[in-house]
Amino acid sequence: MRCRWRSAGIVLESLVGIGAAAYISGMAQLNVQLPDDLQRWTDARAVEGGFDSGSEYVRDLVRRDRDYAEKLAALQAAIDEGLASPVVETTIEDIIARGLARHGLR
Repeated sequence: MRCRWRSAGIVLESLVGIGAAAYISGMAQLNVQLPDDLQRWTDARAVEGGFDSGSEYVRDLVRRDRDYAEKLAALQAAIDEGLASPVVETTIEDIIARGLARHGLR
């Protein structure tokens, strides 16, 4: 293994090639084979969306899916917390009035 200094740190170059560099930089590689129709769809959506490539488009889809899953999990946790909370005799009108008063709106 060779080491070469750069201003941002050490870049490791290995005989195993790009796999080591990708691992070190925090990037992994995923190869996906698409049927021709999905490849055409991906390429068209990439152009329409202003992406540099189909790969950029797919990365954006994965990020959006991850964000959606995180938001869905937070929502489910809030629902579970609400369901586990005690039943109270307060009306919705009382709750709204209390919130308005707390924010100086009433």
